[in-house]
Amino acid sequence: MTHASAAINATTLGCSITCKDLDASIRFYRDAVGFAVEATYETEGKVTTAVVAAGSCRIVLNQDDGKLGWTRIKGQGFYLQINVASLADVDAAAARIKAAGGSLTDEPADRPWGVRMFQFRDLDGFKLGVSAPLQG
Repeated sequence: MTHASAAINATTLGCSITCKDLDASIRFYRDAVGFAVEATYETEGKVTTAVVAAGSCRIVLNQDDGKLGWTRIKGQGFYLQINVASLADVDAAAARIKAAGGSLTDEPADRPWGVRMFQFRDLDGFKLGVSAPLQG
């Protein structure tokens, strides 16, 4: 496999997603997925943005203002992969999501490309996965 030389010295990739109910999304990412709330930001006395973090992963959650419509489909063709340290972390994350009332789009399984992973959707329909390499 050939690797191209990058013109940018990137260190991490962050993401920002829009949430219909920010408070519910904060609880989901904290309680079900296992992220910690790193920071919240207010506009006119109301929390409108939160940063949730786990290790070097950060997701910015923003309150949707509804200007583009409340029923629009979000995250179509978009996928976030959360890489974790161990196979046990994959299974624990899946169990935590289900225990918190979330559902998985597929169960944890060893995949032919060398990872154990599962996938789920957040409260706004964004698709995420949790993965660890089969060999460490």
